[in-house]
Amino acid sequence: MATVLSVSGSPSATSRTARLLRHLDADLIAQGHEVIPLDVRTLPAEALLGADFAHPEIVRVTGLFARADGVVIGTPVYKAAYSGLLKTLLDLLPQYALTGKTVLPLATGGTTAHVLALDYALRPVLSSMGAAHIVPGWFVLDRHITTGDDGGVVLDPASAAPLDQVVAQFAAALDRTAPTAPATAPVPATR
Repeated sequence: MATVLSVSGSPSATSRTARLLRHLDADLIAQGHEVIPLDVRTLPAEALLGADFAHPEIVRVTGLFARADGVVIGTPVYKAAYSGLLKTLLDLLPQYALTGKTVLPLATGGTTAHVLALDYALRPVLSSMGAAHIVPGWFVLDRHITTGDDGGVVLDPASAAPLDQVVAQFAAALDRTAPTAPATAPVPATR
């Protein structure tokens, strides 16, 4: 199965975006994929803001992107755009860090007025970074993400069904593009 890097671009420690991603990570793991969660807010601020490409954490994260077959990018929407924290990370990655990757963009926000941020702000950046396939993303209203009595994420049915569909499309795309075990090389004929 595929390796998926699940990136939360939220600056908040109590982020609905991060909780949503970790909930979706569990679905991908249940399908047999390896999922590596990454909360950008945990990276050193001095490395991000100082554009320190050589900082060990930035080098590590660049390696995670290189290793991944697929990337889920989640962001809260602020002022009709993806988060500045996510932008800072994307700016530090190599220009074509998403080459050959299948990408699922997701966004959360307080009003449906921000729904176009996925297509008009985030998708062009992901495309410019060489993403092989950007599956249809989804925008989830903040109020549709709550916490259950068990501490788990509860999604409003209005968001749960479409999210299931986009995650299924992402997983299907991963299954089509995931590397397979190398075939044994043919034995050359002898003369």
